[in-house]
Amino acid sequence: MSTLTDELTDVESSALAELERISDRDALEEWRVTWQGRRQGRLPKLLEQLPTLPIEDRREAGQLANRVRTALENAYEERRAVLEHASVSQRLSAEAIDVTLPGRRVPAGGLHPTTQTLREIIDAFKPMGFTVVEGPEVEWDYYNFEALNIPADHPARDQWDTLWLDIEDDDGKRPLLLRTHTSPMQVRIMEAQEPPIRVLVPGRVFRHEATDASHESVFFQVEGLAIDRGITFADLKGTLYAFARRMFGPDRRVRFRCDFFPFVEPGVDMAIDCFACKGNGCRVCSQSGWLEIMGAGMVHPKILQRVGYDPDEYTGFAFGMGPERIAMLRHGIDDIRHFYANDLNFLEQF
Repeated sequence: MSTLTDELTDVESSALAELERISDRDALEEWRVTWQGRRQGRLPKLLEQLPTLPIEDRREAGQLANRVRTALENAYEERRAVLEHASVSQRLSAEAIDVTLPGRRVPAGGLHPTTQTLREIIDAFKPMGFTVVEGPEVEWDYYNFEALNIPADHPARDQWDTLWLDIEDDDGKRPLLLRTHTSPMQVRIMEAQEPPIRVLVPGRVFRHEATDASHESVFFQVEGLAIDRGITFADLKGTLYAFARRMFGPDRRVRFRCDFFPFVEPGVDMAIDCFACKGNGCRVCSQSGWLEIMGAGMVHPKILQRVGYDPDEYTGFAFGMGPERIAMLRHGIDDIRHFYANDLNFLEQF
């Protein structure tokens, strides 16, 4: 019997001594399997010898075995609790938050470059007496074409081919479409009020055309209209010249060339001298020295008559431009499609 009791005592002292040196949960589990595991554990193997002892020795050996087993189990549970507490403390320490630190800022969005440019255009014209009005994006054929001197058989309609809606009014004579320009508001405004008129009409327009570096099917436009007694082409030139200097710098030169638009007579395109090469010719201006920024002209007398104005008493001018085109010129952007590609690398530059 002395051999078994000595071995039990040795197991207890060795196991407890080894347990004190354990500092992580994996080593603790390995200790449990080594000393208490049912199949390979050293203590269970010793307990298998109890039935082989003489009856008179089993009582004492059994009591010792139970005491050793209880001691190891209790020591194991205590050590596991210590290690778990240490693990939790370490995790909490690693995850600790200093509540006195300022909060992290949520990334804030910004205005789209088209919106920024649109607001600058409006700010340029407001001091000259222009107010801002908006119109419907879904428009009648009458206001989009007919009332602007573009009848159904006019070849200019090919330039503004668009998306038609399968809706008509009761007599079926005014089909709806997505507007191709903001010019329909010229007629709507003149129908609704008497001169003097000075308005800007910003908004989104739609064209059924293939997209490329300089063309988009959906983009923005700003239309301007001024109607009053005695307005001349000189007023048009002075207004747009002041705008160009406000948007592109005080040293800008302006050029007007004849152009055709059905709703103005005479019509012109307006260009500024290239700010990249100072008018000498470069890649930005295609070696011409000039950058076209808008179309304009005097309101056609037929349009004035259509809304009930006397063209002998009232005259006016109109102009239209694309904010994306203005932004491309100002920032050296070479592809209009960048504006609507939802690429943050591009948009965050503004």
